Amino acid sequence: MLSSDHSSVVPINLFVALLCACIVIGHLLEEQRWMNESITALAVGLCTGVVILLTTGGKSSHLLVFSEDLFFIYLLPPIIFNAGFQVKKKQFFRNFMTIILFGAVGTLISTAIISIGATHFFKKMNISSLRIGDYLAIGAIFSATDSVCTLQVLNQDETPLLYSLVFGEGVVNDATSVVLFHAIQSIDLSHINSSIAAEFLGNFLYLFISSTILGVLTGLLSAYIIKKLYFGRHSTDREVALMILMAYLSYMLAELFYLSAILTVFFCGIVMSHYTWHNVTESSRITTKHAFATWSFVAEIFIFLYVGMDALDIEKWKVVSDSPGTSVMVSSILLGLVLVGRAAFVFPLSFLSNLTKKFPYEKIDIKQQVTIWWAGLMRGAVSMALAYNQFTRSGHTHLHGNAIMITSTITVVLFSTVVFGLMTKPLVRILLPSQKHTASMLSSEPSSPKSFAVPLLNRQDSEDNQASHNVPRRTSLRMLLSTPSHTVHHYWRKFDNSFMRPVFGGRGFVPFVPCSPTDQSVHQWQ
Repeated sequence: MLSSDHSSVVPINLFVALLCACIVIGHLLEEQRWMNESITALAVGLCTGVVILLTTGGKSSHLLVFSEDLFFIYLLPPIIFNAGFQVKKKQFFRNFMTIILFGAVGTLISTAIISIGATHFFKKMNISSLRIGDYLAIGAIFSATDSVCTLQVLNQDETPLLYSLVFGEGVVNDATSVVLFHAIQSIDLSHINSSIAAEFLGNFLYLFISSTILGVLTGLLSAYIIKKLYFGRHSTDREVALMILMAYLSYMLAELFYLSAILTVFFCGIVMSHYTWHNVTESSRITTKHAFATWSFVAEIFIFLYVGMDALDIEKWKVVSDSPGTSVMVSSILLGLVLVGRAAFVFPLSFLSNLTKKFPYEKIDIKQQVTIWWAGLMRGAVSMALAYNQFTRSGHTHLHGNAIMITSTITVVLFSTVVFGLMTKPLVRILLPSQKHTASMLSSEPSSPKSFAVPLLNRQDSEDNQASHNVPRRTSLRMLLSTPSHTVHHYWRKFDNSFMRPVFGGRGFVPFVPCSPTDQSVHQWQ
């Protein structure tokens, strides 16, 4: 092996070893109420960065150079897809309008407030090299909540409503932030008028709708191919490989057509869990469920481990070393704007959402609003990636203003993930003490393909039983079920059973092949 090749193998070995260490430490801290694996990976990354700084004489603190392609092409897709694949669909779509309200409209409000605040304060601080496009980009960068960390803090069995709202908002928020960011970079900010604003809004809606449709179509295509050809007759490896590749294809197709890949792969995950997953053999269901979850888990740990190491990148800190007070002040202002920007839409939009709800159980009470506000304060890898895109070239910058924005972004990400992340679990237990009792009742409920606690075949029961997941809603839900003709879900079920499932498969429509692995199990559970 060439020496140059061997030199690149050394950091990869160390990084893989650190990933293993994060997993082991996370296991040992499993019962720790304050810690989660995101914070563990950050802490390991920071400690590793310190060791590397000492061993290299202060020249470098990380093993790998940050790459947007690595993040957006390889690490983010499995995380977002698995989120869609594992999400409780009924909870998600029951709160869909509120999620869109928070994720799209709320992100626009937050972006506007952060951009206006940054322009106001930073111009007074005479931060050089920042233009109007940079201020607008700052709004989009710091409006991107960290759905990865939030999902580790909340649990969809312990807090199903909150998990649905915070998670759903996080995915739509990430997509909205990325779309806004690229739209800001693409428009001519020197000639803003009503026609450009209308074109911007049109492009925004086009990206949202077309990205969703692409994800749905890709998921349906995978379901149709696997149902029609039934690869499990000869090889379960083929159907598992096809599921994984089709999932990744949806993301790359969105990138190819300049759409929102986050939205596309998320809805592809939802469709594949509803149709495709039920069309494969029993062994393939187990394999794909764990493969997607493991891929997502490793990608999450990788991201936070790198963020921890990159926080000590000496090159960026040297540029701002002559004005440490300015860097601290910028970070504090950005944190304050994040707090205000999120509060500015969570509480007003929750009030508007409650006005449209007919029954008390559908409304978001003040304790839930505070929890949603707090849980969405964390910033993470999406903010980091967008900041690197805006303020660096190939991960490097020597401009003072740009370096301040990079170091401030790192500071905000670390502070919000560690401090807000540590306090979210106790806050949820204080505000919603009954959820802990509810969790024990929910852990035995069937779900598909989410639950890891019960045998696989028990999770193939009807999703209608999932309505009981939100225990406080049980009485009112029976009232709804007594008049199903008035619910959207009722009409969707009729359409799904009459037209979609006979074509694309799904639960209850798994093909029967004599002597196949699902020969007995399929008919037993239909």
